[in-house]
Amino acid sequence: MSLKYSYEAAVAFLAGLAALLAPDLWADGAGRAPLMVLGVLLVLAGLYGLLGAAGPGAWTVTAFAALLFTAPWAWQFTGHDGAAWTAWIAGGAAVIVALYTLYTANRTSEA
Repeated sequence: MSLKYSYEAAVAFLAGLAALLAPDLWADGAGRAPLMVLGVLLVLAGLYGLLGAAGPGAWTVTAFAALLFTAPWAWQFTGHDGAAWTAWIAGGAAVIVALYTLYTANRTSEA
C-alpha cells in the first residue's frame, strides 16, 4: 500500500492522536475512557484513509468525531478543561473537515 494524502484522513488521524494522548499528557486522567476509545477509532479511521485501504468512509469519521465532540457532556467531564477542550477542538475540527470532504465530493460527482 502506498500513502495517499487526504485532508480528512490526516485530520482524523491527528485529532484521534490528540484525544488518545490527552488523558495522560495534559488532562490529568479526566475523561480517560471516552477520549481513549474515540481517539483509537479516529486514529484507525485516519490510518485507513491515509493508507488508501477500504475501510471507514467520511461518514464514519464524521460520526466518530461528532461523538468525540459531545463526549464532555455525555460523560460529564466539562469541568476538566484539558479533557473537555481537547474533545471539543479535536472533534469539531474533524467534523468540519469530514463534512467539507463529503460536500466537495458530492459537488464534483454532480458536475
